[in-house]
Amino acid sequence: MVGRVTTVAFQGVEAVPVDVQVMVAPGKMGMQIVGLPDKAVAESRERVQAALHASGLSMPPKRVTVNLAPADLPKEGSHFDLPIALGLMAALGAVPADALAGHCVLGELSLDGTIAPVAGVLPAAIAANAAGKGLICPAACGAEAAWADAEMAVLAPVSLIGLANHFRGTQVLSRPQPAIRAPATDLPDLADIKGQETARRALEVAAAGGHNLLMVGPPGSGKSMLAQRLPSILPSLAARELLDVSMIASVAGELAGGRLSDRRPFRAPHHSASMAAMVGGGLKARPGEVSLAHNGVLFLDEFPEFSPQVLDSLRQPLETGECAIARANHRVTYPARIQLVAAMNPCRCGLAGTPGHVCARGARCRADYQARISGPLMDRIDLHVEVPQVMPGDLIRKSAGESSAAVAERVAAARACQTARYGALGTGHIGVNAQCPTAMIEDVAQADRGATGLLADAADKMRFSARGYHRILKVARTIADLDGAAAVGRIHVAEAISYRIAGEATALAA
Repeated sequence: MVGRVTTVAFQGVEAVPVDVQVMVAPGKMGMQIVGLPDKAVAESRERVQAALHASGLSMPPKRVTVNLAPADLPKEGSHFDLPIALGLMAALGAVPADALAGHCVLGELSLDGTIAPVAGVLPAAIAANAAGKGLICPAACGAEAAWADAEMAVLAPVSLIGLANHFRGTQVLSRPQPAIRAPATDLPDLADIKGQETARRALEVAAAGGHNLLMVGPPGSGKSMLAQRLPSILPSLAARELLDVSMIASVAGELAGGRLSDRRPFRAPHHSASMAAMVGGGLKARPGEVSLAHNGVLFLDEFPEFSPQVLDSLRQPLETGECAIARANHRVTYPARIQLVAAMNPCRCGLAGTPGHVCARGARCRADYQARISGPLMDRIDLHVEVPQVMPGDLIRKSAGESSAAVAERVAAARACQTARYGALGTGHIGVNAQCPTAMIEDVAQADRGATGLLADAADKMRFSARGYHRILKVARTIADLDGAAAVGRIHVAEAISYRIAGEATALAA
């Protein structure tokens, strides 16, 4: 007899159906797993046998063959344990085969028969729901799976024997409820920042339009403090964004307790991060920091200290909004629509341009240090702002600056304006001005004659690239949205150009 159970294999965030076929036939006692299993899947044999024994069901004295179809698709991960065990139990008549036909199954088995949590339950639940099936998953992942559909049948047993009792009718498993993480109440506040009015304004513009931001200043000027307070002024994730972010986190195994969060991701990798850690890769082509920051912020402190190869690997995700990881046996694409925020010192000694400081190496110190960042990467950063040392008068001033709550209101209003604009244009997938296509930005910006003339003169004198020209328009559109203006005026373009000038000087050093 052959027992059949449906499960999934993961290719990026896509769950591909896999048919687990278990045959019990005469022959030498043992279990053989075929269908391109990796080491974790091959070791399922031992875990399944131990879990069945702990549940009071012994292995039959026959040959057991497990086929994972399609046979040419690589199978990776420990989530094949539970479907193999249920397929064997169905083949032996321990559970009704028709009860399993309407479910997709995944879970890792412990030696005592309990079911351990696995990664990727949310994408598996969404794929099962699209196929008209229910889902059987570990109890720890039930809250995550329940988000796929309120009407979807979800079983989240604690142990293998509990699931068998449910199918026999001696125990009833209730449907798990979707869970969401409590909103963070301890986010750092912008009111803690003293001085740095220009940098605060640039941070607000970046948050409102989703623009990339680079802050350059000496040590202790507050660059990292500013970046760490960016999440406190960003709006919560929309429903579709929440689902996309949670699917990536689920595949990476970073959904604690199966609870989703509407807070935008904020990833801050160390500058020693490898290329695989940044853009994804490794043996199983896992998502990297760029994908884990999807619909959120990727903060790179000590920007030039990252490997030049790692920094240049960001160019394609910043342009296309996705990471394509190509390997000899497969190709995986992860979404990576991020807002890049970077901070750096102006030179190796960190004090170039500081009043009263004279560097022994002169201008070469600054030029060599900034040359570690390539010109094409700098061209993709919309806002460049100098963050000077904080003056003593600002430090001793007791009055607090504007709070994050006040800034967040303006950011939310500007983003609502952008959402309505792009929705009316039939491009609802675009949420902020930074994502606006080049072919559309000139119509969206609607610059008046004075603004157009100023931008044309600046582009001619400063030799802006085509990308730089259009990114200035996007920033100007965001500044106008913050002001509640329908058209982009000269003052909006002038401010956007001022954020670009510092970047042009850095690009020349590169």
